[in-house]
Amino acid sequence: MNKVRCAIYTRKSSEEGLEQDFNSLDAQREACAAYVLSQASEGWTLNPDIYDDGGVSGGTLERPALKRLLDDIAQGRIDIVVVYKVDRLTRSLLDFSKLVEAFDAAGISFVSITQSFNTTTSMGRLTLNMLLSFAQFEREVTAERIRDKIAASKAKGMWMGGTPPLGYRPEGRTLEIVQEHAEMIRHLFRRYLEIGNVRLLAQQLADEAICLPARASLTGRQMGGGQFTRGQIYKILSNPIYLGEVHHKGKVYDGKHMAIIDRELWGAVQARLADNTQGPQRSATAKSLSLLAGRVFDETGEPLVAAHACKGKVRYRYYVSRSLQTGDDRSAAGVRVPAKDLEQAVTTALTSALADPLDLALQLGVSLDGLRMGALEHAATTLAARVQAGNRDTLQTLVAGVAVLPDTVRIELDAAALAQALCLPAPSDQQALVLTSAVRLSRSGMAMRMVLTDGRAVGAPVVNTTLVQLLVKARAWWQELATGEIDRAGLARKAGVIPSYVSRVVRLAFLSPKVVDVILAGSHPAALDGGRLLAPGFPASWKEQERLFLGEAAG
Repeated sequence: MNKVRCAIYTRKSSEEGLEQDFNSLDAQREACAAYVLSQASEGWTLNPDIYDDGGVSGGTLERPALKRLLDDIAQGRIDIVVVYKVDRLTRSLLDFSKLVEAFDAAGISFVSITQSFNTTTSMGRLTLNMLLSFAQFEREVTAERIRDKIAASKAKGMWMGGTPPLGYRPEGRTLEIVQEHAEMIRHLFRRYLEIGNVRLLAQQLADEAICLPARASLTGRQMGGGQFTRGQIYKILSNPIYLGEVHHKGKVYDGKHMAIIDRELWGAVQARLADNTQGPQRSATAKSLSLLAGRVFDETGEPLVAAHACKGKVRYRYYVSRSLQTGDDRSAAGVRVPAKDLEQAVTTALTSALADPLDLALQLGVSLDGLRMGALEHAATTLAARVQAGNRDTLQTLVAGVAVLPDTVRIELDAAALAQALCLPAPSDQQALVLTSAVRLSRSGMAMRMVLTDGRAVGAPVVNTTLVQLLVKARAWWQELATGEIDRAGLARKAGVIPSYVSRVVRLAFLSPKVVDVILAGSHPAALDGGRLLAPGFPASWKEQERLFLGEAAG
Protein backbone atom coordinates (compact mmCIF):
# COMPACT_ATOMS: atom_id res chain seq x y z
CA MET A 1 0.00 0.00 0.00
CA ASN A 2 1.32 3.41 -0.99
CA LYS A 3 1.87 5.91 1.79
CA VAL A 4 -0.11 9.14 1.31
CA ARG A 5 1.32 12.09 3.26
CA CYS A 6 -1.36 14.51 4.43
CA ALA A 7 -0.84 18.09 5.67
CA ILE A 8 -3.53 19.96 7.62
CA TYR A 9 -3.89 23.70 7.01
CA THR A 10 -5.93 25.89 9.38
CA ARG A 11 -6.72 29.60 9.42
CA LYS A 12 -8.66 32.16 11.46
CA SER A 13 -9.19 35.75 10.27
CA SER A 14 -9.16 37.49 13.65
CA GLU A 15 -6.94 37.07 16.70
CA GLU A 16 -9.94 36.93 19.02
CA GLY A 17 -9.88 33.76 21.14
CA LEU A 18 -6.46 32.58 19.97
CA GLU A 19 -5.12 32.95 23.50
CA GLN A 20 -7.46 30.20 24.72
CA ASP A 21 -6.11 26.70 25.47
CA PHE A 22 -8.42 25.21 22.83
CA ASN A 23 -9.24 27.67 20.06
CA SER A 24 -10.72 27.61 16.56
CA LEU A 25 -7.43 26.52 14.99
CA ASP A 26 -7.22 23.56 17.38
CA ALA A 27 -10.82 22.57 16.59
CA GLN A 28 -10.15 22.68 12.83
CA ARG A 29 -6.96 20.63 13.19
CA GLU A 30 -8.62 18.03 15.44
CA ALA A 31 -11.50 17.49 12.98
CA CYS A 32 -9.08 17.19 10.02
CA ALA A 33 -6.83 14.78 11.93
CA ALA A 34 -9.84 12.55 12.69
CA TYR A 35 -10.71 12.53 8.98
CA VAL A 36 -7.15 11.58 8.01
CA LEU A 37 -7.26 8.76 10.57
CA SER A 38 -10.52 7.50 9.05
CA GLN A 39 -8.69 7.11 5.72
CA ALA A 40 -5.85 5.06 7.19
CA SER A 41 -6.99 2.06 5.16
CA GLU A 42 -6.16 4.08 2.03
CA GLY A 43 -2.63 4.68 3.28
CA TRP A 44 -3.22 8.22 4.58
CA THR A 45 -0.73 9.37 7.22
CA LEU A 46 -0.58 12.71 9.00
CA ASN A 47 2.36 15.07 8.49
CA PRO A 48 3.47 16.19 12.00
CA ASP A 49 4.22 19.77 10.84
CA ILE A 50 1.63 22.38 11.90
CA TYR A 51 0.44 24.95 9.35
CA ASP A 52 -1.63 27.49 11.36
CA ASP A 53 -2.35 31.07 10.27
CA GLY A 54 -4.03 32.89 13.15
CA GLY A 55 -5.29 36.44 12.69
CA VAL A 56 -4.65 36.48 8.91
CA SER A 57 -7.24 37.23 6.23
CA GLY A 58 -8.15 34.69 3.57
CA GLY A 59 -8.17 37.51 1.01
CA THR A 60 -4.39 37.37 0.57
CA LEU A 61 -1.79 34.69 -0.08
CA GLU A 62 0.78 36.53 2.03
CA ARG A 63 0.44 34.15 5.00
CA PRO A 64 3.47 32.64 6.79
CA ALA A 65 2.05 29.13 7.32
CA LEU A 66 0.63 28.99 3.79
CA LYS A 67 4.03 29.92 2.37
CA ARG A 68 5.67 27.11 4.40
CA LEU A 69 3.01 24.72 3.12
CA LEU A 70 3.64 25.72 -0.51
CA ASP A 71 7.41 25.35 0.01
CA ASP A 72 6.95 21.82 1.38
CA ILE A 73 4.66 20.98 -1.55
CA ALA A 74 7.29 22.21 -4.01
CA GLN A 75 9.89 20.00 -2.31
CA GLY A 76 7.65 16.92 -2.67
CA ARG A 77 6.96 16.38 1.04
CA ILE A 78 3.14 16.40 0.80
CA ASP A 79 0.58 14.42 -1.24
CA ILE A 80 -2.75 15.81 0.05
CA VAL A 81 -3.72 19.14 1.64
CA VAL A 82 -6.59 18.78 4.12
CA VAL A 83 -8.70 21.73 5.29
CA TYR A 84 -11.86 22.04 7.38
CA LYS A 85 -13.63 24.26 4.83
CA VAL A 86 -12.61 25.66 1.45
CA ASP A 87 -12.63 29.27 2.62
CA ARG A 88 -9.99 28.39 5.25
CA LEU A 89 -7.58 28.06 2.34
CA THR A 90 -8.69 31.24 0.51
CA ARG A 91 -11.68 33.52 0.00
CA SER A 92 -10.49 34.84 -3.35
CA LEU A 93 -11.42 33.07 -6.58
CA LEU A 94 -8.29 34.42 -8.28
CA ASP A 95 -6.04 33.22 -5.46
CA PHE A 96 -7.80 29.84 -5.45
CA SER A 97 -7.07 29.35 -9.15
CA LYS A 98 -3.39 30.06 -8.45
CA LEU A 99 -3.32 27.53 -5.62
CA VAL A 100 -5.05 24.86 -7.73
CA GLU A 101 -2.48 25.41 -10.50
CA ALA A 102 0.33 24.98 -7.93
CA PHE A 103 -1.34 21.83 -6.56
CA ASP A 104 -1.83 20.36 -10.06
CA ALA A 105 1.77 21.14 -11.02
CA ALA A 106 2.99 19.27 -7.93
CA GLY A 107 0.53 16.41 -8.51
CA ILE A 108 -1.22 16.72 -5.14
CA SER A 109 -4.89 16.70 -4.11
CA PHE A 110 -6.91 19.13 -2.04
CA VAL A 111 -9.62 17.88 0.32
CA SER A 112 -12.25 19.78 2.34
CA ILE A 113 -13.57 17.44 5.03
CA THR A 114 -16.91 19.20 5.56
CA GLN A 115 -17.68 19.67 1.87
CA SER A 116 -16.31 16.44 0.36
CA PHE A 117 -14.41 18.09 -2.49
CA ASN A 118 -11.42 16.71 -4.33
CA THR A 119 -9.63 18.86 -6.92
CA THR A 120 -8.27 15.89 -8.83
CA THR A 121 -11.57 15.80 -10.77
CA SER A 122 -13.02 18.43 -13.10
CA MET A 123 -16.38 18.26 -11.32
CA GLY A 124 -14.65 18.94 -8.02
CA ARG A 125 -12.95 22.01 -9.44
CA LEU A 126 -16.24 23.29 -10.92
CA THR A 127 -18.07 22.88 -7.62
CA LEU A 128 -15.24 24.58 -5.72
CA ASN A 129 -15.23 27.54 -8.11
CA MET A 130 -18.97 28.00 -7.58
CA LEU A 131 -18.56 27.80 -3.81
CA LEU A 132 -15.73 30.33 -3.79
CA SER A 133 -17.74 32.69 -5.98
CA PHE A 134 -20.41 32.78 -3.29
CA ALA A 135 -17.77 33.13 -0.57
CA GLN A 136 -16.26 36.11 -2.36
CA PHE A 137 -19.72 37.60 -2.90
CA GLU A 138 -20.46 37.24 0.82
CA ARG A 139 -17.16 38.93 1.65
CA GLU A 140 -17.86 41.87 -0.66
CA VAL A 141 -21.39 42.29 0.73
CA THR A 142 -19.95 42.28 4.26
CA ALA A 143 -17.43 44.96 3.23
CA GLU A 144 -20.25 47.09 1.77
CA ARG A 145 -22.21 46.76 5.02
CA ILE A 146 -19.16 47.86 6.99
CA ARG A 147 -18.65 50.88 4.72
CA ASP A 148 -22.32 51.81 5.02
CA LYS A 149 -22.15 51.49 8.79
CA ILE A 150 -19.07 53.72 8.94
CA ALA A 151 -20.77 56.33 6.73
CA ALA A 152 -23.93 56.27 8.87
CA SER A 153 -21.92 56.53 12.09
CA LYS A 154 -19.85 59.45 10.81
CA ALA A 155 -23.05 61.18 9.73
CA LYS A 156 -23.97 61.10 13.43
CA GLY A 157 -20.60 62.63 14.31
CA MET A 158 -19.14 59.46 15.83
CA TRP A 159 -15.44 58.61 16.06
CA MET A 160 -14.93 55.35 14.18
CA GLY A 161 -11.64 54.23 15.65
CA GLY A 162 -7.99 54.33 14.68
CA THR A 163 -5.26 56.50 16.16
CA PRO A 164 -6.83 59.77 17.34
CA PRO A 165 -5.27 63.04 16.17
CA LEU A 166 -2.96 64.91 18.49
CA GLY A 167 -5.02 66.75 21.10
CA TYR A 168 -7.62 64.02 21.60
CA ARG A 169 -7.97 60.61 23.19
CA PRO A 170 -10.71 58.07 22.35
CA GLU A 171 -13.70 57.80 24.66
CA GLY A 172 -16.13 55.24 23.30
CA ARG A 173 -17.55 56.54 20.04
CA THR A 174 -16.31 60.06 20.58
CA LEU A 175 -13.12 61.93 21.46
CA GLU A 176 -12.09 63.61 24.68
CA ILE A 177 -9.75 66.62 24.66
CA VAL A 178 -6.29 66.16 26.16
CA GLN A 179 -5.82 69.68 27.49
CA GLU A 180 -2.01 69.68 27.47
CA HIS A 181 -1.88 68.58 23.84
CA ALA A 182 -4.82 70.76 22.84
CA GLU A 183 -2.95 73.84 24.04
CA MET A 184 -0.06 72.86 21.75
CA ILE A 185 -2.49 72.61 18.81
CA ARG A 186 -3.86 76.10 19.57
CA HIS A 187 -0.28 77.36 19.84
CA LEU A 188 0.54 75.96 16.38
CA PHE A 189 -2.53 77.59 14.82
CA ARG A 190 -1.86 81.01 16.40
CA ARG A 191 1.84 80.90 15.65
CA TYR A 192 1.31 79.96 12.02
CA LEU A 193 -1.05 82.90 11.65
CA GLU A 194 1.71 85.18 12.95
CA ILE A 195 4.54 83.71 10.83
CA GLY A 196 2.56 82.73 7.72
CA ASN A 197 5.09 80.11 6.64
CA VAL A 198 5.04 76.41 7.55
CA ARG A 199 8.73 75.95 6.79
CA LEU A 200 9.76 78.78 9.12
CA LEU A 201 7.36 77.51 11.79
CA ALA A 202 8.89 74.02 11.65
CA GLN A 203 12.38 75.53 11.83
CA GLN A 204 11.51 77.69 14.85
CA LEU A 205 9.90 74.76 16.66
CA ALA A 206 13.07 72.74 16.08
CA ASP A 207 15.28 75.59 17.30
CA GLU A 208 13.17 75.86 20.45
CA ALA A 209 13.25 72.06 20.97
CA ILE A 210 9.45 71.85 20.79
CA CYS A 211 8.69 68.25 19.80
CA LEU A 212 5.69 66.08 19.13
CA PRO A 213 4.37 64.69 22.44
CA ALA A 214 5.15 61.01 22.94
CA ARG A 215 1.97 58.92 22.71
CA ALA A 216 1.00 55.28 22.43
CA SER A 217 -1.54 53.93 19.94
CA LEU A 218 -4.36 51.60 20.94
CA THR A 219 -2.15 48.69 19.91
CA GLY A 220 0.72 49.91 22.11
CA ARG A 221 2.83 51.32 19.26
CA GLN A 222 4.87 54.34 20.40
CA MET A 223 4.42 57.56 18.44
CA GLY A 224 5.73 61.09 18.55
CA GLY A 225 8.74 62.28 20.52
CA GLY A 226 10.45 63.71 17.43
CA GLN A 227 10.53 67.09 15.74
CA PHE A 228 7.55 68.49 13.85
CA THR A 229 7.90 68.06 10.08
CA ARG A 230 6.33 70.39 7.53
CA GLY A 231 3.98 67.61 6.46
CA GLN A 232 2.77 67.01 10.01
CA ILE A 233 2.18 70.73 10.56
CA TYR A 234 0.21 70.98 7.30
CA LYS A 235 -1.92 68.01 8.38
CA ILE A 236 -2.65 69.54 11.76
CA LEU A 237 -3.49 72.97 10.34
CA SER A 238 -5.88 71.51 7.76
CA ASN A 239 -7.53 68.80 9.91
CA PRO A 240 -11.24 69.70 10.35
CA ILE A 241 -11.48 67.41 13.39
CA TYR A 242 -10.08 70.34 15.43
CA LEU A 243 -13.09 72.41 14.40
CA GLY A 244 -15.43 69.81 15.91
CA GLU A 245 -16.43 68.43 12.51
CA VAL A 246 -16.33 64.99 10.93
CA HIS A 247 -15.69 64.82 7.18
CA HIS A 248 -16.53 61.76 5.11
CA LYS A 249 -16.31 61.50 1.32
CA GLY A 250 -16.81 65.21 0.73
CA LYS A 251 -19.60 65.64 3.28
CA VAL A 252 -19.35 67.59 6.55
CA TYR A 253 -21.04 66.54 9.77
CA ASP A 254 -21.09 67.99 13.28
CA GLY A 255 -18.95 65.78 15.50
CA LYS A 256 -19.89 64.58 18.96
CA HIS A 257 -16.48 65.75 20.21
CA MET A 258 -15.63 69.26 21.39
CA ALA A 259 -13.72 71.62 19.12
CA ILE A 260 -10.17 72.68 20.00
CA ILE A 261 -10.00 75.57 17.50
CA ASP A 262 -12.71 78.22 17.22
CA ARG A 263 -14.18 78.93 13.80
CA GLU A 264 -12.65 82.41 13.48
CA LEU A 265 -9.09 81.14 14.02
CA TRP A 266 -9.75 78.17 11.76
CA GLY A 267 -11.01 80.38 8.92
CA ALA A 268 -8.05 82.75 9.20
CA VAL A 269 -5.53 79.88 9.07
CA GLN A 270 -7.24 78.22 6.09
CA ALA A 271 -7.26 81.52 4.21
CA ARG A 272 -3.54 81.99 4.91
CA LEU A 273 -2.79 78.43 3.77
CA ALA A 274 -4.74 79.03 0.56
CA ASP A 275 -2.86 82.29 -0.11
CA ASN A 276 0.50 80.53 0.30
CA THR A 277 -0.38 77.69 -2.05
CA GLN A 278 1.14 78.10 -5.48
CA GLY A 279 -1.81 77.81 -7.81
CA PRO A 280 -1.94 75.93 -11.08
CA GLN A 281 -0.70 77.42 -14.32
CA ARG A 282 -3.71 79.00 -15.96
CA SER A 283 -2.24 80.22 -19.25
CA ALA A 284 -4.20 78.78 -22.14
CA THR A 285 -1.09 79.07 -24.30
CA ALA A 286 1.15 77.03 -22.00
CA LYS A 287 2.45 74.06 -23.99
CA SER A 288 3.17 71.98 -20.90
CA LEU A 289 2.29 72.19 -17.24
CA SER A 290 4.72 71.89 -14.36
CA LEU A 291 3.54 68.67 -12.71
CA LEU A 292 5.00 69.45 -9.28
CA ALA A 293 4.23 73.18 -9.02
CA GLY A 294 3.97 74.23 -5.38
CA ARG A 295 5.46 70.96 -4.13
CA VAL A 296 9.23 71.43 -4.60
CA PHE A 297 11.73 72.68 -1.98
CA ASP A 298 15.51 72.78 -1.70
CA GLU A 299 17.61 71.41 1.18
CA THR A 300 16.98 74.55 3.27
CA GLY A 301 13.22 74.35 2.80
CA GLU A 302 13.06 77.29 0.37
CA PRO A 303 10.33 76.78 -2.27
CA LEU A 304 11.35 76.15 -5.88
CA VAL A 305 8.91 77.97 -8.14
CA ALA A 306 7.82 76.68 -11.55
CA ALA A 307 9.34 78.88 -14.28
CA HIS A 308 10.37 78.68 -17.92
CA ALA A 309 12.66 80.25 -20.50
CA CYS A 310 12.39 80.31 -24.29
CA LYS A 311 15.15 80.05 -26.88
CA GLY A 312 13.60 80.61 -30.25
CA LYS A 313 10.60 78.28 -30.40
CA VAL A 314 11.93 75.91 -27.74
CA ARG A 315 10.49 76.26 -24.24
CA TYR A 316 12.60 75.07 -21.28
CA ARG A 317 10.91 74.52 -17.91
CA TYR A 318 12.66 74.79 -14.53
CA TYR A 319 11.99 74.77 -10.81
CA VAL A 320 13.81 77.87 -9.55
CA SER A 321 14.58 79.06 -6.02
CA ARG A 322 12.17 81.82 -5.09
CA SER A 323 15.14 83.97 -4.01
CA LEU A 324 16.50 83.91 -7.57
CA GLN A 325 13.24 85.36 -8.87
CA THR A 326 12.83 87.99 -6.17
CA GLY A 327 16.44 89.25 -6.16
CA ASP A 328 16.86 88.20 -2.54
CA ASP A 329 20.32 88.53 -0.92
CA ARG A 330 20.41 84.72 -0.84
CA SER A 331 20.12 84.51 -4.61
CA ALA A 332 23.72 83.31 -4.97
CA ALA A 333 22.79 80.14 -3.13
CA GLY A 334 19.65 79.45 -5.17
CA VAL A 335 19.24 76.57 -7.59
CA ARG A 336 17.60 76.06 -10.96
CA VAL A 337 16.53 72.46 -11.58
CA PRO A 338 15.36 71.24 -15.02
CA ALA A 339 11.67 70.44 -14.52
CA LYS A 340 11.57 67.46 -16.88
CA ASP A 341 14.48 65.74 -15.08
CA LEU A 342 12.95 66.22 -11.64
CA GLU A 343 9.48 65.10 -12.74
CA GLN A 344 10.99 62.01 -14.37
CA ALA A 345 12.84 61.12 -11.15
CA VAL A 346 9.66 61.51 -9.07
CA THR A 347 7.38 59.56 -11.43
CA THR A 348 9.95 56.76 -11.74
CA ALA A 349 10.28 56.43 -7.94
CA LEU A 350 6.50 56.45 -7.45
CA THR A 351 5.90 53.96 -10.27
CA SER A 352 8.51 51.61 -8.77
CA ALA A 353 6.82 51.83 -5.36
CA LEU A 354 3.41 51.05 -6.91
CA ALA A 355 4.90 47.89 -8.42
CA ASP A 356 4.77 46.42 -4.88
CA PRO A 357 1.33 47.50 -3.60
CA LEU A 358 1.41 45.07 -0.65
CA ASP A 359 4.53 46.77 0.71
CA LEU A 360 2.82 50.16 0.34
CA ALA A 361 -0.20 48.83 2.25
CA LEU A 362 2.08 47.66 5.06
CA GLN A 363 3.87 51.03 5.16
CA LEU A 364 0.48 52.74 5.39
CA GLY A 365 -0.28 50.59 8.43
CA VAL A 366 -3.24 48.88 6.76
CA SER A 367 -4.28 45.60 8.39
CA LEU A 368 -3.94 42.59 6.10
CA ASP A 369 -7.17 41.23 7.52
CA GLY A 370 -9.76 41.54 4.77
CA LEU A 371 -7.29 42.99 2.25
CA ARG A 372 -8.24 42.03 -1.32
CA MET A 373 -5.00 41.56 -3.23
CA GLY A 374 -6.71 41.43 -6.63
CA ALA A 375 -8.42 44.77 -6.14
CA LEU A 376 -5.25 46.29 -4.63
CA GLU A 377 -3.08 45.17 -7.56
CA HIS A 378 -5.62 46.48 -10.09
CA ALA A 379 -5.81 49.86 -8.35
CA ALA A 380 -2.00 50.07 -8.13
CA THR A 381 -1.59 49.21 -11.83
CA THR A 382 -4.16 51.83 -12.85
CA LEU A 383 -2.58 54.45 -10.61
CA ALA A 384 0.94 53.65 -11.88
CA ALA A 385 -0.26 54.14 -15.48
CA ARG A 386 -1.60 57.62 -14.63
CA VAL A 387 1.63 58.53 -12.85
CA GLN A 388 3.79 57.22 -15.71
CA ALA A 389 1.70 59.22 -18.18
CA GLY A 390 2.43 62.39 -16.18
CA ASN A 391 -1.14 63.03 -15.05
CA ARG A 392 -0.79 66.33 -13.22
CA ASP A 393 -3.92 65.99 -11.06
CA THR A 394 -2.76 62.57 -9.86
CA LEU A 395 0.72 63.80 -8.92
CA GLN A 396 -0.62 66.94 -7.25
CA THR A 397 -2.94 64.75 -5.16
CA LEU A 398 -0.38 62.11 -4.16
CA VAL A 399 2.79 64.19 -3.71
CA ALA A 400 2.86 66.34 -0.58
CA GLY A 401 6.41 67.63 -1.09
CA VAL A 402 9.64 67.05 -3.01
CA ALA A 403 12.94 67.98 -1.36
CA VAL A 404 15.83 68.40 -3.80
CA LEU A 405 18.93 67.50 -1.79
CA PRO A 406 22.55 67.53 -3.03
CA ASP A 407 22.77 63.74 -3.42
CA THR A 408 19.16 62.55 -3.59
CA VAL A 409 15.55 63.56 -4.07
CA ARG A 410 13.20 62.98 -1.10
CA ILE A 411 9.54 62.53 -2.02
CA GLU A 412 6.83 62.90 0.65
CA LEU A 413 3.53 61.26 -0.31
CA ASP A 414 0.16 62.13 1.16
CA ALA A 415 -0.61 58.88 3.00
CA ALA A 416 -4.37 59.48 3.10
CA ALA A 417 -4.58 60.35 -0.62
CA LEU A 418 -2.46 57.32 -1.55
CA ALA A 419 -4.62 55.00 0.55
CA GLN A 420 -7.77 56.38 -1.07
CA ALA A 421 -6.30 55.96 -4.57
CA LEU A 422 -5.44 52.32 -3.76
CA CYS A 423 -8.93 51.71 -2.34
CA LEU A 424 -7.44 51.09 1.12
CA PRO A 425 -8.74 52.23 4.52
CA ALA A 426 -7.46 55.62 5.62
CA PRO A 427 -4.20 55.36 7.62
CA SER A 428 -4.63 55.75 11.34
CA ASP A 429 -1.95 58.43 11.89
CA GLN A 430 -0.66 61.55 10.16
CA GLN A 431 2.76 60.23 9.19
CA ALA A 432 3.82 60.93 5.58
CA LEU A 433 5.11 58.16 3.35
CA VAL A 434 8.64 58.91 2.11
CA LEU A 435 10.32 57.69 -1.10
CA THR A 436 13.83 58.51 -2.29
CA SER A 437 15.30 58.73 -5.78
CA ALA A 438 19.01 58.04 -6.13
CA VAL A 439 19.83 61.06 -8.26
CA ARG A 440 22.19 63.90 -7.56
CA LEU A 441 22.56 67.47 -8.69
CA SER A 442 25.35 68.41 -11.05
CA ARG A 443 26.03 72.15 -11.10
CA SER A 444 26.92 73.91 -14.32
CA GLY A 445 27.29 77.60 -13.51
CA MET A 446 24.02 78.66 -11.89
CA ALA A 447 21.99 75.90 -13.53
CA MET A 448 21.64 72.46 -12.01
CA ARG A 449 21.30 69.16 -13.85
CA MET A 450 19.99 65.95 -12.36
CA VAL A 451 22.00 62.81 -13.02
CA LEU A 452 21.92 59.22 -11.81
CA THR A 453 24.61 57.84 -9.53
CA ASP A 454 26.57 56.58 -12.56
CA GLY A 455 26.52 60.05 -14.13
CA ARG A 456 23.85 59.39 -16.76
CA ALA A 457 21.07 61.92 -17.23
CA VAL A 458 17.69 61.24 -15.65
CA GLY A 459 14.91 60.06 -17.94
CA ALA A 460 14.84 58.53 -21.38
CA PRO A 461 18.10 58.72 -23.38
CA VAL A 462 18.45 61.85 -25.51
CA VAL A 463 20.95 61.85 -28.35
CA ASN A 464 23.37 64.78 -28.21
CA THR A 465 23.47 65.91 -31.84
CA THR A 466 26.57 68.05 -31.19
CA LEU A 467 28.58 64.98 -30.13
CA VAL A 468 27.27 62.96 -33.07
CA GLN A 469 28.25 65.72 -35.53
CA LEU A 470 31.71 65.81 -33.93
CA LEU A 471 32.16 62.07 -34.52
CA VAL A 472 30.98 62.42 -38.12
CA LYS A 473 33.44 65.27 -38.69
CA ALA A 474 36.28 63.20 -37.20
CA ARG A 475 35.64 60.29 -39.61
CA ALA A 476 35.30 62.62 -42.61
CA TRP A 477 38.55 64.53 -41.83
CA TRP A 478 40.47 61.30 -41.23
CA GLN A 479 39.31 59.94 -44.60
CA GLU A 480 40.56 63.11 -46.29
CA LEU A 481 43.94 62.92 -44.55
CA ALA A 482 44.23 59.20 -45.34
CA THR A 483 44.14 59.89 -49.09
CA GLY A 484 47.48 61.77 -48.79
CA GLU A 485 46.19 64.53 -51.04
CA ILE A 486 45.94 67.05 -48.17
CA ASP A 487 47.87 67.53 -44.95
CA ARG A 488 46.77 68.76 -41.54
CA ALA A 489 47.61 72.41 -42.26
CA GLY A 490 45.76 72.35 -45.58
CA LEU A 491 42.70 70.76 -43.96
CA ALA A 492 42.77 73.42 -41.24
CA ARG A 493 42.84 76.19 -43.88
CA LYS A 494 40.02 74.53 -45.79
CA ALA A 495 37.86 74.21 -42.65
CA GLY A 496 38.79 77.63 -41.29
CA VAL A 497 40.25 76.31 -38.02
CA ILE A 498 43.70 76.00 -36.48
CA PRO A 499 45.78 72.83 -37.11
CA SER A 500 45.75 71.76 -33.44
CA TYR A 501 41.96 71.64 -33.53
CA VAL A 502 42.10 69.32 -36.55
CA SER A 503 44.42 67.02 -34.60
CA ARG A 504 42.11 66.90 -31.59
CA VAL A 505 39.05 66.18 -33.76
CA VAL A 506 40.69 63.54 -35.97
CA ARG A 507 41.75 61.42 -32.99
CA LEU A 508 38.04 60.84 -32.32
CA ALA A 509 38.04 58.65 -35.43
CA PHE A 510 39.85 56.14 -33.20
CA LEU A 511 37.42 56.40 -30.30
CA SER A 512 36.40 53.19 -28.56
CA PRO A 513 33.42 51.54 -30.33
CA LYS A 514 31.68 51.21 -26.96
CA VAL A 515 31.95 54.97 -26.33
CA VAL A 516 30.68 55.65 -29.86
CA ASP A 517 27.69 53.32 -29.36
CA VAL A 518 26.81 54.98 -26.04
CA ILE A 519 26.96 58.45 -27.61
CA LEU A 520 24.77 57.36 -30.55
CA ALA A 521 22.27 55.83 -28.11
CA GLY A 522 22.19 58.98 -25.98
CA SER A 523 22.95 57.00 -22.79
CA HIS A 524 26.31 58.64 -22.02
CA PRO A 525 27.03 60.51 -18.75
CA ALA A 526 25.46 63.96 -18.66
CA ALA A 527 28.89 65.54 -18.10
CA LEU A 528 30.29 64.18 -21.37
CA ASP A 529 30.38 66.99 -23.91
CA GLY A 530 32.49 68.14 -26.83
CA GLY A 531 34.93 70.00 -24.61
CA ARG A 532 35.70 66.86 -22.64
CA LEU A 533 36.20 64.73 -25.77
CA LEU A 534 38.60 67.30 -27.24
CA ALA A 535 40.50 67.99 -24.02
CA PRO A 536 44.23 67.13 -23.77
CA GLY A 537 45.19 63.72 -22.45
CA PHE A 538 43.27 61.57 -24.94
CA PRO A 539 44.34 57.96 -24.16
CA ALA A 540 45.21 55.51 -26.93
CA SER A 541 43.78 52.47 -25.10
CA TRP A 542 40.08 51.81 -25.65
CA LYS A 543 39.72 50.61 -22.07
CA GLU A 544 41.22 53.85 -20.77
CA GLN A 545 38.94 55.86 -23.07
CA GLU A 546 35.88 54.02 -21.72
CA ARG A 547 36.98 54.61 -18.14
CA LEU A 548 37.69 58.31 -18.80
CA PHE A 549 34.54 59.17 -20.77
CA LEU A 550 31.94 56.74 -19.39
CA GLY A 551 33.04 56.42 -15.76
CA GLU A 552 30.77 54.01 -13.84
CA ALA A 553 28.70 53.47 -16.97
CA ALA A 554 31.72 51.76 -18.56
CA GLY A 555 30.98 48.66 -16.46
